[in-house]
Amino acid sequence: MKLFEKYIVKNYLKNFFVIFIALDLFYVGVDLLTNYNNIPDSANLQLLYAIFQGMNAVNYVLPLSIVFGMVVTYFGMIKSNELICMYASSISKRSLVRPFFLTALVLTLGYIGLNCTEFAYAYEYSANLKKYNRISTSSEDLFLKHDNQYVYFKRLDPLKQVAYDVTIFEVESVDLTKIIRASVASFIKNHWVLENVSIIHKPHVSSLDDTGYRTESVPTLKTMENFKPKIMDNVYQSEYALSIIDGIDALLFFETQGVNTHKIKATLFYQLFFPLFAPFLIVILYYKAPVMGRYFNMALIASSFAFITLVVWSGLFLLSRLAANGVIFAEIAILLPIILLFFTALHFYAKR
Repeated sequence: MKLFEKYIVKNYLKNFFVIFIALDLFYVGVDLLTNYNNIPDSANLQLLYAIFQGMNAVNYVLPLSIVFGMVVTYFGMIKSNELICMYASSISKRSLVRPFFLTALVLTLGYIGLNCTEFAYAYEYSANLKKYNRISTSSEDLFLKHDNQYVYFKRLDPLKQVAYDVTIFEVESVDLTKIIRASVASFIKNHWVLENVSIIHKPHVSSLDDTGYRTESVPTLKTMENFKPKIMDNVYQSEYALSIIDGIDALLFFETQGVNTHKIKATLFYQLFFPLFAPFLIVILYYKAPVMGRYFNMALIASSFAFITLVVWSGLFLLSRLAANGVIFAEIAILLPIILLFFTALHFYAKR
């Protein structure tokens, strides 16, 4: 890495972290003041709530901080005449925009990677703390379909991946063939393992010689492959706060079940593609920014860039909500605007 690139990256990261931490703390502070009467009285749970809300705030403030950090760094370089000195040293615009773009891209990809983990459930955990004074909450009376089985869970704990009082109805066409009951079921290695299982066989009887009704008991039974507890819990609650990995699993699973997957797809596209607007917008703003401040009102231009960033961010966020509600296809509401921003940034980069 060249000396001027190290200098730009260092200043950009410093400004980014200052803005990011300030916005994140502001979000958490406002939320604590708003919900102070609703959060638990325990100091430990209050601290956990603040941490989870801080993690949830990353979804909103990180893309903005990436762009705002670039704006502050760029206009700081103009004010100190560093930018014009770099141009005078025969450093091209392309060479100067690359450190901004690559640093922003690494930060964005790191954030997308976080959404592959339990980080994606930060809002759910904070909401559970506020409502139930605990991180996880059990879902009750779930009735779901899996292939040729209709599954009833009396109670499901998605965090422990354990279900209680399980009943499975197996059907062929429209005929009930088997009823499986178990007191406890655990999700182990992509399968549900039922314990203390009672099976009632109801075969199709066409003559007096056919085998009739019979029962059997088995200590354990493995069934329902890839039917993850987190997927089941979110479907039951009509919420799709899924990590990227769970979202992909849910999308592949429910497409085979004939279930409408537009909410899952919208959530998945939002986590994968929405954050990418920040690096592409940085390139566009960079090429639209002035080289020196002598003939321009720097305060007005910087404010305009901040306003444009907020408009783009809020517009994309609104489209993502419309996609989640099924009003617009996720490919049109989320993916298409990001592709347009990418080609616009590529046009400026190639043209100049």
